[in-house]
Amino acid sequence: MVTTNDVPGYRVQAILGEVMGLTVRSTNIGSSFTAGFRAIGGGEIPEYTKIMYESRHEVMRRMVAEAEQRGANAIIMMRFDSGAIGQFSEMCAYGTAAVIEPIPAGQPGATPQSAQAGPPPAYGSAPSF
Repeated sequence: MVTTNDVPGYRVQAILGEVMGLTVRSTNIGSSFTAGFRAIGGGEIPEYTKIMYESRHEVMRRMVAEAEQRGANAIIMMRFDSGAIGQFSEMCAYGTAAVIEPIPAGQPGATPQSAQAGPPPAYGSAPSF
């Protein structure tokens, strides 16, 4: 999974479309109450930071699962987006599912990492994100 348009040392063999993961979260009443008091004093609000970290991990997991279902072994151009819906926080991860293969040593564009990589997984086999 990369945020770039390509993966250095690898060729994109197929683009399988956009994949995404989405979650909408709320805090429990206790966390919201505590966070409200913390906000008065300024600074970081750990209760909300925890929700955002958990949300990012969840949406990435969902995005990878969707890419795996399509037979991808990579996600390129990955991004996050977040927003608020009333009192709820929304987090989305999205990118492009792709099939990539390493460029062998000695060929233009090869990198030390790609030169050491084994053969690409068979199309439709278990990805190695």
